[in-house]
Formats: sequence, C-alpha cells, structure tokens
Amino acid sequence: MQNEVLYILLPDYAAHEAVYLSQAISCDEYALKQNPKYVNRVVAPTLAPVRSCGGFHTVPDYSFETMPADYAALVLIGGFGWSTPIADGVVPIVKKAIDNGKIVGAICNAASFMAKHGFLNTVAHTGNGPDQLVLWGGENYTNSSMYVHSQAISDKNIVTANGSATLEFAKELLLLLGNDTPERIEMYYQFNKNGFCSLFPA
Repeated sequence: MQNEVLYILLPDYAAHEAVYLSQAISCDEYALKQNPKYVNRVVAPTLAPVRSCGGFHTVPDYSFETMPADYAALVLIGGFGWSTPIADGVVPIVKKAIDNGKIVGAICNAASFMAKHGFLNTVAHTGNGPDQLVLWGGENYTNSSMYVHSQAISDKNIVTANGSATLEFAKELLLLLGNDTPERIEMYYQFNKNGFCSLFPA
C-alpha cells in the first residue's frame, strides 16, 4: 500500500531506533490517530518473530518475499544483524527502492550497510563516524568527501543517522513524508528533545 512505512528489522535489531518515528506516525499527543496518514509495517527475513538486542520479539507483517512492491518509505533500523550474511537479502530491496525514488532511511549500523553496498556514493550522508563507514564500505564506499558530521541528514530522499540520533532521524523522515506540518513536526522534536519540564517550567 502506498501509505505504508516499512521498517526492516534484522535479528538483534535496536528497538529504540524505531520508537519516535513510529509513534509520530501512529498517534499524536492525545491518543492513537483515527485516520493516520501512514501505517507502520514490519518487514523481516521471514515471518518468524524477530528478536531485538534488548530481548523483545516482534511479529513481522511481511517477509522479504511477501513485502509489497509499493509503499511510502523504507526504514532500515540499526542493530547487530547488519554485519551478518542475513543482511545480504536487503540489498536488492534497497536498490529497487532507490531506483524507484522511494524514501529510504538508515540509522546506525544500517547506514554502514548502505555504505558497504555503495548506496551512499551519490548523496550527502552521515552515520557512526567516517571511520566505520570506510571500514564497512571498503572499495564500494567512494564518497567519504560527502560525509557530514551531523546527527542526521537528508539528501535525495535518503536519510542517514548515527546510533544516538533516533529523534533527529525521525524528524528528517517525518518531514520528507509530510506526516504533519513542519511546525508540528518541529514541536514534536523539541518536546522530546528538551523534555516537558524544560518547555513547561513550574
């Protein structure tokens, strides 16, 4: 479905990296949205539950083989699975998404995976530091000159972020998706970044 945001979760994924984005899509400050603009869906290698690095188990909506061809965005959630052979199955999925002009997000080790397979060679990008991108990317990573030392960055429909940038990652993707007005997205960002007591002092 064109309004589905697909989150790719590999074994030992970092559950916290999906929280702010998925929450903003599904609910507002009051309750679950009755008619959300987008719907969150989980994609994993198979339909078997996938375990996070914190021990949570998530039941996927789709496997790599059953995921839809059309969707709003593809979001690669970081974790330790990106350095294992199982991540190879994501390569054709990302290639097809980029070729079709889809929004693609990659955070933490998923951004390093993007470097490894040459997906960052034509865009400004960030990640877990330039050294890790070079280490993972090897000869396939030829764009270190466009690395930006930033929490998160968006360029040509590709959003990258380091592992501490969960909130900034969400903000960039929410803006690309047009999930809400820029003002409300900024308000959501500031509320979660600075905290209730900072914004509303006693």
